[in-house]
Amino acid sequence: MKIAVASDHRGIKAVEQIKATVAELDHEYIDLGCCNDHPVDYPDVAYLAAEAVSSGKVDRAVLVCGTGIGMSIAANKVKGVRAALCFDELNAKISRQHNDANVLCMSGDLLGNTMLRKMVETWLTTEFLGGRHKRRVSKIAAIEEGKDPRTVTD
Repeated sequence: MKIAVASDHRGIKAVEQIKATVAELDHEYIDLGCCNDHPVDYPDVAYLAAEAVSSGKVDRAVLVCGTGIGMSIAANKVKGVRAALCFDELNAKISRQHNDANVLCMSGDLLGNTMLRKMVETWLTTEFLGGRHKRRVSKIAAIEEGKDPRTVTD
């Protein structure tokens, strides 16, 4: 898989760990920034990564900011993106199994290197279960199109 990795200034150290983990799992990554500790507006970085997912340039993305909240909110504004804010391995696993999350958002301030590594490993190796969850993801896509999700039957 090809993975976009990006952060604001509060996630730089975490992103280095994430890039190493992605590479160790034999995935390709592209680093979309930022590259120093000068303040960066997280919506700018989130958009770059989310757009890369939406357009198919990458398969998935991992985003880090101070809490992960801002990145998650911003990324979810891009069509076709299902960004999940996760704080542990179980969140990461379920975000893939049940929600087919294509963007993982994490906190650079609250998570240590060991947890970051475990979460990224889990998220990248967990498959979407489909089944009843496929219908629910289709309903999310319907909302994105301005439609009533109750009209989705598949």
